[in-house]
Amino acid sequence: MRNPYSEIFRAPGTKGFAAAAFIARLPIAMAPIGIVAMLSQTYGEYWLAGAVSATYALVNAFLSPQVSRLVDRLGQTRIAMPTTLVSVLSFAALIAAANQHWPVWTLFLSALLAAAMPSVPALVRARWTEIFRNRPELNTAFAFESAADELVYVAGASLSVGLSTALFPEAGMVVSTLLLAFGSAAFLLQRSTEPPVRPAEHGAAASAIRLRPVQIITFALIFVGATFATTEVTTVAITKALGQPEAA
Repeated sequence: MRNPYSEIFRAPGTKGFAAAAFIARLPIAMAPIGIVAMLSQTYGEYWLAGAVSATYALVNAFLSPQVSRLVDRLGQTRIAMPTTLVSVLSFAALIAAANQHWPVWTLFLSALLAAAMPSVPALVRARWTEIFRNRPELNTAFAFESAADELVYVAGASLSVGLSTALFPEAGMVVSTLLLAFGSAAFLLQRSTEPPVRPAEHGAAASAIRLRPVQIITFALIFVGATFATTEVTTVAITKALGQPEAA
């Protein structure tokens, strides 16, 4: 029986940007729980670890759509490259702050700036859309991306906590930052599949959050996100209290 996923990868360049995007988006799952695992061990305060992680996640939730809007207007490389650089340098500063026990405010500042990280899933879906616009293969490509996203959230979180507990507190964040740097660079350097900048359609300037369906979905996902975030922090705390942090 014909494999529909093999069909979408016959298009030139798709294997390259899909592989790079998978690596570049691993930090989406690794960073939030990696911050918790790192700071809970270096500072010994779970409220601090959770607060810094929440700062990163919430600011990224607000900034990511704005970064994506600029990408639509000016192009992926022109916007995603500098924002990724800011994010990588900020994550490096956060790691250094945790290792050297810098003042608490430096943790929050680093997390806030690291939130400039662009949405890799949005960037890669834009490339699929450009290749398969108005073709049935686009649905297959989006289905593949959904499966990749799920794999990232399962593997990324496990990898981040595992590294931090098995090696040293900052290990998960170090690997996450390196994956972000090299994965994003590999993705953005593939210019042949980068979508061209298109003029905005009439009415496209309005914010999507004003649409009632988007508001309903956003409201529901706030509770879904709160569930995941609470579980991540409490799992690390409980397993450490039981003397088995690697079980997290």
